[in-house]
Amino acid sequence: MNKVSATKRMNFFERFTKSSVWPAYIGCLFAFMYAVFVRFYHAAGGTIGMPFKMDDPALLNMASYIAGLAIMFCGFVLIALIKPWSIIIPLKIPLIGGTKIHPLILLVPTLIATAFLLTHGVSGMITKALLLGDVITIDFPAFAEVDVQKLALWDLLFYEPWFIFMGIMAGLTAAHYAQASGVRQSTFRWGTVLYLIIVFLISTLVTSSIIFGS
Repeated sequence: MNKVSATKRMNFFERFTKSSVWPAYIGCLFAFMYAVFVRFYHAAGGTIGMPFKMDDPALLNMASYIAGLAIMFCGFVLIALIKPWSIIIPLKIPLIGGTKIHPLILLVPTLIATAFLLTHGVSGMITKALLLGDVITIDFPAFAEVDVQKLALWDLLFYEPWFIFMGIMAGLTAAHYAQASGVRQSTFRWGTVLYLIIVFLISTLVTSSIIFGS
């Protein structure tokens, strides 16, 4: 009876995230595909999607490779967050088996990554749209040569939407983990509102700094 009444008190978002694990799988899949077909492709010397040149191509290749590894790791982390052993350490682990993992240990880095993804995507799409519309100009001092229009189009139509999508998948997975790990409903509800406000403010700040600093 208590579980039924508690479920009825949940809003749609709370019910949805509590029962949904598919965002973790979709997020992992998209992370894996992006790492392999974009980052590792660029690390191998591929140029599609990179309308620019750098003074040291080897440095760019290495950066793409490291980014690919980091993205794959983050994808696997999403899967880990929906598994029981992300809440309680398995009993077969010596000394610490059966220990409950404090939710913040995994939630904090996941929420930071989510905020980064969403901020990157939102600010990137807004500023690249303004750049294409000749409303603002942006300098790219890191590049030896760059086709600004093509770069903006790739960002607007491919890269930044990926960041936003991955941010949404990571956020939904984090919400599922928070509820599965026993975070109180009131804490979860107000924490979600506060987090969204913070992400909005950060996105606004970053976007404004790019627009008025360009």
